[in-house]
Amino acid sequence: MELDRKKVVLIGAGLVGMSFAYAALNQSLCDELVLVDINQQRAEGEAMDLNHGLAFSSSHMRIQAGTYQDCSDADLAVICAGVAQKPGESRIDLLQRNVKVFQSIIGPVMASGFKGILLVATNPVDIMTQIAYTLSGLPARQVLGTGTTLDTARLRYLLGAHFQVDPRNVHAYVMGEHGDSEFVPWSQAMIATKPVLEICQQDGPWSMEPLKEIQTQVREAAQKIIQAKGATYYGIGMSLARVTRAILGHENSILTVSSLLQGAYGQKDVYAGAPCVVGGEGIRSCLELSLTSKELESMDASCSMLRETFQQLSLG
Repeated sequence: MELDRKKVVLIGAGLVGMSFAYAALNQSLCDELVLVDINQQRAEGEAMDLNHGLAFSSSHMRIQAGTYQDCSDADLAVICAGVAQKPGESRIDLLQRNVKVFQSIIGPVMASGFKGILLVATNPVDIMTQIAYTLSGLPARQVLGTGTTLDTARLRYLLGAHFQVDPRNVHAYVMGEHGDSEFVPWSQAMIATKPVLEICQQDGPWSMEPLKEIQTQVREAAQKIIQAKGATYYGIGMSLARVTRAILGHENSILTVSSLLQGAYGQKDVYAGAPCVVGGEGIRSCLELSLTSKELESMDASCSMLRETFQQLSLG
């Protein structure tokens, strides 16, 4: 009997990639994990280090360093390779430097015969995911980015602290670009099944003013972390693990990944963060929320910026 083994290839064994790998090991996300990096020696060292922790985990994962050819039978290729974000540098400023990196990655991945799902974390993630989609030739459902999954987690954490409830009972989203033009559709934010806006309108200790500050904190979180410690990696590593679990587990979970919008919210031909049903085939569908006219304007502004930036690129 042939076992259904789940294989993941991680491309880029830097801080983000290895934060994901460590989370994958501890959560037993797959049966085989292959590390690919431009520095082969580093990939080998990281694989060795992870393997030495197998005895302390519940996982029977096979972990090894490899090459792009290992993508030939992989279910999922996770791309974390790219140049690091500098203090004060916007995600869009990273774009041109990272385009060349992707051109050197996607070709060998597809040449291996890869037919799985591409999951992108490299910033600016929405545009980099669209670049991966364009270069790969894969169906749009099989190419997705982490989008605003981490921003959404930050939002729920802060709202949970503000309302003194478990963040897992907070249902709220960050949408649009993973960056400066992202926004929170407050009309869709709920504590359990009670709208946050309704809670804030009631008599009591809650008001709308702190929500504006929370949105600002979510938007500026990455820069504050970069200023404090040089880079962000644990949070995005956990976000990658969550999306990976949804894909390999065929969960059909709703996550704010970056997907190709083809009509939702009046947007076409642009990758942006929005709630999507994520499962074994990648993006099953975009779950379109009933946004207010003002929220639709925010979505349009964010998507327009992403679309215009992508259209300026030459991928030849």
